[in-house]
Amino acid sequence: MLITIAIAILFIAGIALGIYAVIAPRPPITEPTLLDQVEVAPLQATTTWTHEAGQEFAGLSDCARCDLVFAVAALDDDRSTHLLEYALQDPSEGVALAAAHALAGSGRSGIVERFLAQHPGERAERIVSTLSLLTVPSKKQEAVFVVR
Repeated sequence: MLITIAIAILFIAGIALGIYAVIAPRPPITEPTLLDQVEVAPLQATTTWTHEAGQEFAGLSDCARCDLVFAVAALDDDRSTHLLEYALQDPSEGVALAAAHALAGSGRSGIVERFLAQHPGERAERIVSTLSLLTVPSKKQEAVFVVR
């Protein structure tokens, strides 16, 4: 019984100390805190990322350029379309094919058709034949690539 009373007194004293800690008066903070000392630099956004990526594009391996093509294709905006058009001119046929597949897969096959028409030859024919194997036309839309 004595132990129970001692535990109850300690419990009540702990509650009282907790209440005092919450409601006790505190002196005002006059020194700057660490958050006040942090200088936040303004956000600088660049709109020339495709130009910068284009300059570094040639320095990557063929595999890395293909990865970049598919990563950029997922962005699906005007700037990424320009980079994919740039990739159509890549010296590696695999990278050019990846760009053509990414453009055609996102509904921008007109860009690919125009590029292939402006650059006829064996490479364009190989890209067309490979795209025809990769592209599965839906019932509503049939994908057709023509080389002139």
